[in-house]
Amino acid sequence: MRIGIIGAGKIGGTLARRLSALGHEVSIANSRGPETLASLARETGARPVTVEEAARAGDVVIVSIPVKNISLLPPGLFEGVAENVVVVDTGNYYPQQRDGRIDPIENGATETRWVADRLGRPVVKAFNNIYAQHLLEHGKPKGTPGRIALPVAGDDRRAKEVVIRLLDELGFDGVDAGGLDESWRQQPGTPVYGTDFDAEGVRRGLAEAKPERKPALRATADSPPTAGRN
Repeated sequence: MRIGIIGAGKIGGTLARRLSALGHEVSIANSRGPETLASLARETGARPVTVEEAARAGDVVIVSIPVKNISLLPPGLFEGVAENVVVVDTGNYYPQQRDGRIDPIENGATETRWVADRLGRPVVKAFNNIYAQHLLEHGKPKGTPGRIALPVAGDDRRAKEVVIRLLDELGFDGVDAGGLDESWRQQPGTPVYGTDFDAEGVRRGLAEAKPERKPALRATADSPPTAGRN
């Protein structure tokens, strides 16, 4: 499969390593340009490209950047990209630590619905609740007791199935977490976030999740508006 990755941080870089090792044709981009990805390219075999090229790189495009940087992506990034290309969002909103205040999210919009609106594309929420080191090292063969499961939320069943198949290749079970407006059930502060549950545990955690954000995950008076992103 041809896979584009926008973002070469912990999750994006880990996915480049793992997916390349599985034989996928991976193209990866960051905000600083492909020349800054030479070392990662040598290590993984992934092809360093521009952000625009990554968005047009193939069958799946994974967006793995801080939420505050979504609106800094080139305007019309996905214009002309085929409708059957699956776009995945791995991000999490951290207003106090990193992202600043984003009013629609503070007012109740789900993180990934806000991302989808900014990208102008349907997206799937996945890979956001697992630590990068665990994504790198803890995959297990299908059927292994205690195999880690990851929630996958989105409005397009086919797109979710594509992501769940990739998860299986990576050594994880995928759990359908409902539509995109249910993706708050896997955001920071919920029972499934960073917990490495198996499939049964993920389903239970999703059901037990509460929509209210904990104070540590809300913007404060000291969280400035994130200019250009509201």
